Formats: sequence, structure tokens, C-alpha cells
Amino acid sequence: MRSRDGNRSITRAIFSIILLNSLALDAKEFLISYRYMVKDATIYNESLYISASMKKCTGKPYNPLLLPSFGDDDIKLTIEKNSNTFLDYIHKLGLHVIHDEVTTNAQNKSTTILTLKTTCFKVDFNENFAKIAPLK
Repeated sequence: MRSRDGNRSITRAIFSIILLNSLALDAKEFLISYRYMVKDATIYNESLYISASMKKCTGKPYNPLLLPSFGDDDIKLTIEKNSNTFLDYIHKLGLHVIHDEVTTNAQNKSTTILTLKTTCFKVDFNENFAKIAPLK
């Protein structure tokens, strides 16, 4: 059906550009935080927390990541199966770093903590992949 002014093809082109470049309208929102602690050059603790958002997050998605989802809609399982890729992605987003180093009686002790503050991510599941994007 044509519009009154005959701009059917322009309307369709704009709609397809918006649909393809953005996340789907039914994308789910999750809160994700990450903490990694190294003591004396040994991994001491690593924690990744994922929970569904209780209320609508604000912001626009940016820098999306595509992960194979194996046909499931479980974000925890998808991230678990692709943990190295997701952790590399989180490191590239930017982490807060705290480093402390003390030398006593010729013994060096150091502690480094990397933290991703709780961030809202939009996740859109497809049959083959999950598109994950943080909100800014």
C-alpha cells in the first residue's frame, strides 16, 4: 500500500535501517558486574554477577558484541559458553583498577583489583546468536 505522497520506498528504507542497526524492541535488560583480584601475581578471586533488571534502564546501546547462543535464551549459559570472548569484551569496555604494593623486609606484596561497576546491558536473542550491548 502506498502512502498518500507516494514515498513508500523511502519509508521502507528508513524502517529497515532503524530495525537493522538497533536492538530489537523486545530486547531484555540485564545488570552485569565483574571483579577480578590478583594477589602477589596469583589469581585470588574472579566474580561475574548477572541479574535481570528490575526496572527499565536508560541510555543508548553502543559497541555491541555478538555471541553464539546455541538456540537458548539464557544469558548466563551463553556467557559461560563464550567466557573468554565476553571477558575480553568487558576488559575493552574499561575497568576500574586499584593497585597496592608494599615492600617489607625485602618482601614485596601486591594486590590488584579490576572492577566493572554494575552496568546495564541490552541483550537480544536470536536462534543463532545473542547481541549484547552496554547502555551509555
